[in-house]
Amino acid sequence: MSDGRRRACLMALVFVIGCRPPVKTAAPPIDLAALDGQQAFAYVNDLVTLHSPRASGTPAAEAAAQWIRQTIAPFTDTAVVDPFTDLTPDGKLIFRNVIATREGTGADVVILASHIDTKRGISNTFQGANDSGSSTGLLIELARVLHGQPRLPFSVVFAFLDGEECIDKYGPQDGLHGSRRYAAQQEREGRLSTVRAVIILDMIGDRNLNVTLPRNTTRSLVALALQAAAAEGIRHQFGLASYAVIDDHVPFHERGLPTLNLIDFEYGSAPGRNDYWHTEQDALEHIAAESLHKIGRVTLRILNALATP
Repeated sequence: MSDGRRRACLMALVFVIGCRPPVKTAAPPIDLAALDGQQAFAYVNDLVTLHSPRASGTPAAEAAAQWIRQTIAPFTDTAVVDPFTDLTPDGKLIFRNVIATREGTGADVVILASHIDTKRGISNTFQGANDSGSSTGLLIELARVLHGQPRLPFSVVFAFLDGEECIDKYGPQDGLHGSRRYAAQQEREGRLSTVRAVIILDMIGDRNLNVTLPRNTTRSLVALALQAAAAEGIRHQFGLASYAVIDDHVPFHERGLPTLNLIDFEYGSAPGRNDYWHTEQDALEHIAAESLHKIGRVTLRILNALATP
């Protein structure tokens, strides 16, 4: 081959290679070992010790929202309290969502959410350590973990939602106040198409952990949760419910968004009993750092799966 033809072939090869689309590479996986169940428990302990009970519209609820914002802010790019007024069976109340965002490299978003309020009318010493302390503390720990990791191909929003608990009976003006507001904001601002997943954590600190995945969630995310649990060796602690559940995923699910609800309904002194739920027995002594650690690792595995091209 002459020198001229050789140069022409090399130029053609360079042109072809240069025109190829860039090869997609997998996002750096989140280091699961960075998760600390004891640290998650410490966040729960601080929340319920300093701010209990946290019934919506009370000074304690406002203080809890500010504490969450201040605690998570160092681990995220933005953290704001979003106060709003909504009608309830007791009249208008002020609710406060806390929205913190860890920016990603792409336009999509994954929402990790927990409610922050406690059921009203239990007692003046009611902690709500599991419902809603456990999920709130774990979300802060997940933010701490992601802060030390490479940016994901999507942003992660940590949504702490007020007013999940109903006063009388769940309905358009009772319960799910914070999630209805945040879901409506996403719709109003034209961001629904960017939401890759909404993952709700609720009552996930029980020492005897048994997660029930409700029927009214998204099958593909349920499959990811079961795969993650199997990889963690805790598949036996995850079950499928034949019934729907009213929780903060509902306003997102109704708008067609992919949703997952990680929740443990069996919270009591014996299997099948629920005698700790919405009672003074929902206290720190009945939740465990190990359970927070398990759910945290499952959640991080789901994020890793969602980040894989």
